[in-house]
This record gives sequence, C-alpha cells and structure tokens, in this order.
Amino acid sequence: MRAIGQDVLGGPEVLKVVEVPRPEPGFAEVLVRVHAAAVNPTDYWHRATGGLAGRPIRLGWDVSGVVEAVGPGVTLHAPGDAVFGMPWQPRPAGAYAEYLASPARHLTRKPASLSHVEAAGLPMVALTAWQALVDTAAVRPGQRVLVHAAAGGVGHVAVQIAKVLGAEVIGTASGAKHAFVKGVGADEVIDYTTVDFTAAVRDVDVVVDTIGGEYGPRSLRVLKPGGLVVSLASPAEAALTGPAREAGKRAAFMVVEADQAGMREVAALAESGRLRVTIDRTLPLEQAARAHELGERGHTTGKIVLTL
Repeated sequence: MRAIGQDVLGGPEVLKVVEVPRPEPGFAEVLVRVHAAAVNPTDYWHRATGGLAGRPIRLGWDVSGVVEAVGPGVTLHAPGDAVFGMPWQPRPAGAYAEYLASPARHLTRKPASLSHVEAAGLPMVALTAWQALVDTAAVRPGQRVLVHAAAGGVGHVAVQIAKVLGAEVIGTASGAKHAFVKGVGADEVIDYTTVDFTAAVRDVDVVVDTIGGEYGPRSLRVLKPGGLVVSLASPAEAALTGPAREAGKRAAFMVVEADQAGMREVAALAESGRLRVTIDRTLPLEQAARAHELGERGHTTGKIVLTL
C-alpha cells in the first residue's frame, strides 16, 4: 500500500510516498481503509525531532474511513462501517496511508452528517478540547474560559465545547480572524497583535493555552484565585505548576489520549450540529510535505486534511 514515510528527521521535504505492507488486524483490532487523515502540529514535531518515539515514524493520528476487516474478538465494528477516531495516541499510528490497523475501541461510528474530510479533522482537536475542558478543568455553566489561538485547530473547537458547557468564552486571535472566532461562539475576542490580554481580561476560571512559552505565566495573572491554566503546548509547560501554586492558582500540562467515551461525546455533538470543524484546505496524500509547509506557517484557519 502507499503511505507517507521518512528516512531521516527534518523539514517537510523529508516526507515521501513509500510502499509498505498492508497491515493485518490483530486481536481486538480493525483494518480501516483510510478516506481522509488530518494534519496536526504534533505531526510537525514528530517529523522534525522524532517526538515521543525519538526516531522517524509513520505520521498521522486523525483518521476517517471504512472498516475493511476485523480481527479476532471484535464486536463493536463490522466490515463496511464508516468510522473515525485518533488511534494509538500518543504511540505512533501511521494514518497517512491507504490502510491503518487500529484498536477497535479507539474508533467510533462516523456521524452520517459528516463527510470523511470533516470527520478526519475532528478527533485530535476535539478530544484535546474535551479532555482539557471536561476531564481536566471540569468547566461548569457560568464560568469564564479564555482560549488562546482561538482560530486554530484546537482553539476553534475548544470555543464551541466551552459554550456547550455553558461557559462565557473569550478568545485571542489576530484581528482578521475575529469574525470567524465569534462565528464559532466566542463572546469576546482579543486581538493579541495590538492588545495585551493580561490588561484586557480578569477573573477567568480556566485558560486553555495551546501556545506555550510566556503565555502560561502570563495567563496566571488573569485567573481568579483557584483558577486553572491547562497547558497543551509541550512538556516544558509542566514547570508552571510551581509558580501557579505559589500564586494560589493551578496549572496542568495535558497530553491528549485515545478515548472512545470522549469520541462518542464528540460524535454526538457533531451529529447534533453543536460542534463543527473548519477545514482550511484538503490536499491529496502525495502532497503531505506541502501540507506540513502550509501548516507550519501558523496562519491556517482550522484544519488541513489529506485525502485518499
């Protein structure tokens, strides 16, 4: 089968089309014929550094496709089922390929109302937002939530999920993207290019930080006592817990995990129309390097999806 591989770590140019054996589903696994696979910032990081694996891997976690075959012991899915999900995360999955073997319970039935492209764009960003806002922060109605990079992949989905949870939502984004961020539900948008958010926002219960660096320490300033910064950018953000505790506030670094219960919630929200992913553009699998080039510029709105 065709897949995207790399022999060395480096820039987008190291990605190439390779021929590899088609996987076989093992116990409790299904074989998925991939229709679409989304591109995420973690893909850029793994391509360039080896990431959690420390070596070149086959990239891609977000997938939507059709079950081709099932391994022994699978009762949840059957051949012909349209499914989507984020298998194996944080282990390598290899979704940039024609076929993918996945644990059956890392995938959920694709809502009929979503195309494969839309479905592929949802799992990682939606599970990240869900696990940050629901499982980690336990956001309640009436709380104030600040989402950084609110026009980005995780950001625009986090805005929507926070609104579903009944929160008042503030987003940061460049001025050109304010209409988009308000369109997905934000109550207020701050132009980070002209305004210091620490001077414009106060009494926030939860901050979702997808940027890292100085954004974590600065975000502590806008929290209420006992408020929480959920950092998603890199393991370095775990160092924020000490300063947060000293300030009478909280901080947590979170890594998204494969999660079927969360995927079912995401699927239900998408099916009901309360959650949608914005697709910036689609490219064929063969243009994975181009997709990485565009994504790393950091000016996309929503997701880039590879199609097969």
